[in-house]
Amino acid sequence: MSTCFSYESIRTPFDLNEQSDILKGSEVIRISKFYNESRQGKFVSYIYDDTRTLYDAFRRGAKESNNGPCLGWRDDKIKSYQWLHYNETLLRAKNFGSGLILHGIQPSSQTLIGIYSQNNPEWILTEQACYTYSIVLVPLHDTLGQDSCVFIINQAEISVMICEDDKKCNFLLSKAPRCLRKIIVIKETRSSTQQRARNRGIELLKFSEVEKLGSQKNYPEVPPKPADLSTVCYTSGTTGSPKGVMLTHQNVMSGISAVLLQLGEFRPTQHDVMISFLPLAQMLERCCENGMYMVGGSVGFFSGDIKTLSDDMKILKPTVMPAVPRLLNRLYDKIRQELDNSFVKRTLFNIGIRSKESDLKKCIIHRNSIWDKTLFKKIQEEMGGNLRLMIVGSAPLAGNVMTFARCVLGCLILEGYGQTECCAPITLTLQGDCIPEHVGPPVACCCIKLIDVPEMEYYTVNNQGEICVKGANIFAGYFKNPELSAEAIDEHGWHHTGDIGMWLLNGTLKIIDRKKQIFKLSQGEYIVPEKIENIYMKSQYVHQIFVYGESLKSCIVAVIVPDVDIVKCWATENKIAGTLSVLCANINVKRLILEDIRNWGNEAGLKSFEQV
Repeated sequence: MSTCFSYESIRTPFDLNEQSDILKGSEVIRISKFYNESRQGKFVSYIYDDTRTLYDAFRRGAKESNNGPCLGWRDDKIKSYQWLHYNETLLRAKNFGSGLILHGIQPSSQTLIGIYSQNNPEWILTEQACYTYSIVLVPLHDTLGQDSCVFIINQAEISVMICEDDKKCNFLLSKAPRCLRKIIVIKETRSSTQQRARNRGIELLKFSEVEKLGSQKNYPEVPPKPADLSTVCYTSGTTGSPKGVMLTHQNVMSGISAVLLQLGEFRPTQHDVMISFLPLAQMLERCCENGMYMVGGSVGFFSGDIKTLSDDMKILKPTVMPAVPRLLNRLYDKIRQELDNSFVKRTLFNIGIRSKESDLKKCIIHRNSIWDKTLFKKIQEEMGGNLRLMIVGSAPLAGNVMTFARCVLGCLILEGYGQTECCAPITLTLQGDCIPEHVGPPVACCCIKLIDVPEMEYYTVNNQGEICVKGANIFAGYFKNPELSAEAIDEHGWHHTGDIGMWLLNGTLKIIDRKKQIFKLSQGEYIVPEKIENIYMKSQYVHQIFVYGESLKSCIVAVIVPDVDIVKCWATENKIAGTLSVLCANINVKRLILEDIRNWGNEAGLKSFEQV
């Protein structure tokens, strides 16, 4: 792709004042305008007749790309990306799948295996191996915590885990449940780790060994059906144990197909390259990658450290990028901080932003203006210089940051709303719509209605209420939890999201609140303030506490009313004098209380983003 990228003017698919249709009936149910059959209450499940599962999708991509580059990676010592091509990826995935079967795994949609790894080629080889033999993949990720990981392995009765390295292997071994019999490690492990595994009756295998064993026996493929389970994706959205979201091949394919359909001429092709850095254990990244594989595109993995993501992008030069608000917030804060030091630079920069914003309002996206060449070029090159499409999701993005990013990066940036339970996409903004702070109309695989939430004074007569979704992308239920499934999906098939939305006059959705007392941070992680408050209340210094956060911020804060007697006693012992108000303003008192509540948080297993 050329670094001199320009759209003269984006052709909007239809009138931006009417971005969704309303189904006829007594309820206000909004549907996508991109799929004519939506008017009959039907939903997109696929866009190619011969491509209805994730197994089919990868093989279609291999043909589309003419065996082009598929999976890319690099290490710190090598500047360039190395690539596996599509046919080699398929062969290695089949070999690894055969190796799993030779190690006792049954090729069946009732078989679940786990993976605990950062994004890398082996993650995709494992995923495609599962699809080759109709096996169900269960991803784990760091933010779940050790107890949750043990719960998942137990509930899913996982006997085989694919694990990235020695550190993650020891994490699993420290509390390994009895059902876990084998750990297949991608990287090298220490001899002490191998001994530790033997002591626990767990067989440690090398990924390369399993793959080599499978290459010696050509086990016949067992392709999945659209209705078969493809993954159980665990989400930690509440105070209790994590919930296993069951997603079929049809669920995931419908979400991918609906987004590709809506992107139209901007959809990825076999000529596109995507940077992979968001966790593959979450459905946003998983759907984006599988969408790339279906069209024959290339996916390059970051080298594992978010601090060096820019180095990866400069070398990879991606054209497509899924992102979260936190990334764009950091970009915005960094640039604004640099501009604070120079009045002249700040003035010029603001003039450039206003000029690009004026173009945005005319549906013009480009990066070849005088402002791009003089002010924004360095910023664009930090992200590879080739970006043409970015999809942002998982948490709300402030309007000023969205407009800033669109102007500075000069690429098409779309914002979506979704949930794991809906395979990621529920809505997506339209190309050409430059107005921020909404999440667009429904995508073609689902429809949306709002319902009254009287206890919070949200009513559908005011176009406000809880967001309910129905469609081909709605999950099959929570794994081994029929009660929770019945709560989430009603008897008419509507999934109750727990989010509060508002219809805007142009038929787009705006997220305005959360029904349950939980919220997301800008990086997409859930926070349950009540849980954190209950833990911090154990501190002797805390009399009352209020934990607060916003979806536009990456961390949480707390307001604490200290225990007067305890704090005054500590102050006396440390020869600090003053009234309570004076003590509350004392930096040493603040540090004392903060360190103590954090210690309680660590003891209770709070994750870093849950600590104030």
